[in-house]
Amino acid sequence: MWFCILSMCLSGCMLPKGTDPYAEMKRLPEGPADDVGRAGATGPLTLTEAIRVALANNPELAAGAHELDASTAQRDWTRAQRLPSIHAVGGYSHYQDGQRLAAARENGEPGTFGRDILSGDLVVTMPLFTGGRITNQIQAAELLEAAAGHRLARSREELIFNVTSVFYGILSQRQVIESLEFSQEALREHLGRVRELIAGQKAAMVDQLRMEVRVADLQQRLARERNVLAIQTRVLANMMGVAAGRRDGEPVGTLATFAPPPDATEPTVAQALASRADCQAARAALEAQAKAVDAARAGHWPTVALQGAYGGRWAAGSADSPSGTDRGEDAGRVGIVVDVPIFDGGLTEARVREQRARLAAAQERLRKLELQVRLDIEAATLNIAAAAERIAATEKAIEQAKESLRIEREKHDLGKGSITDVLDAQSALLEAQTNYYRALADHNIAIAQLKLATGNTL
Repeated sequence: MWFCILSMCLSGCMLPKGTDPYAEMKRLPEGPADDVGRAGATGPLTLTEAIRVALANNPELAAGAHELDASTAQRDWTRAQRLPSIHAVGGYSHYQDGQRLAAARENGEPGTFGRDILSGDLVVTMPLFTGGRITNQIQAAELLEAAAGHRLARSREELIFNVTSVFYGILSQRQVIESLEFSQEALREHLGRVRELIAGQKAAMVDQLRMEVRVADLQQRLARERNVLAIQTRVLANMMGVAAGRRDGEPVGTLATFAPPPDATEPTVAQALASRADCQAARAALEAQAKAVDAARAGHWPTVALQGAYGGRWAAGSADSPSGTDRGEDAGRVGIVVDVPIFDGGLTEARVREQRARLAAAQERLRKLELQVRLDIEAATLNIAAAAERIAATEKAIEQAKESLRIEREKHDLGKGSITDVLDAQSALLEAQTNYYRALADHNIAIAQLKLATGNTL
């Protein structure tokens, strides 16, 4: 049961008649929907409105936007490292022996001594050379920001595709339900005629029993398909970020067939690898990881910084302060600070190995994605061709099944046919109609999958 429901939710995609299935999506705004869209759709729910609400309210898409903000903040943080930093530094020190408050500026200069020294400085530090660490960190952060932006774009494409699939899956499911209802009504009508024939002693009671069994079977099938429709409706509401139980309008649209696009070729795969947002994100992440390796290697290089400070020193408590000296002195300095790594217990080398391993993993993930792109395109192309053949076959089957049912009914009314033949013909018609709608759904969803696989959704 659940397998049937899941398969219908995934494969029941239909497209509006006579329109490009993604034409309306291309006109959607990049930003969130308006207040009406945020609150949920009202009245008939079109595909455009459903996508608009989903783009504004979907939690996963909102999480991706926050991740992009975090990447932007990380980029700004790394850029700030190359700028001067200014800190106010204060301290208190207690010494076992009295210390001179300020260094002597000439021989024999008297000074203040104390065991408790207070200090306060304004320290300015400017990095001059870091072995490329800051530069590589900045470049890596910029690439990671670009990767986050590409991932968000791909999430938008996938959300639009998923909403489209479920939206038209609802429309196709309605067609299946209408076919079942029509078949049930036709059987009930024929059941009345059977009862008349029984009353005229032209048919047996077993014919009525068989008809009633078939009507009951259609009733249970209707209950099952209506349940599938209810679940699809809730799946759509979930993607739109609408609270459970809300009724924000019924999906409206029409069903149609579309000519299949050209078969995927090597140029199509190459185009997809260049244009798909997730491929761009993977390449940006790979380049960022390469920069992370270079930044880790910079740990072997010395760092040079320009540093200046200005502040004061004060003797607290008991202090030796000769006549003519003050208990407080100001102090200023400027100089170059060089930090040469000599031994760090293998910390830097371990970091380099870690980043190299992450780089290798990123390379394999990109290779896997390239293989997946090729598979997606080839699978979608094969699905389009197969579904088109099924549509052509089921269209003919429907016409033949209708004619067969008409003949069997006439034969039964004339007493020259059995009720079993009528039921079989009715079942064949229903099966052909159901197969047609499912094939139509598979055809359209395969077209949408090919667009998604080639990066042409938007």
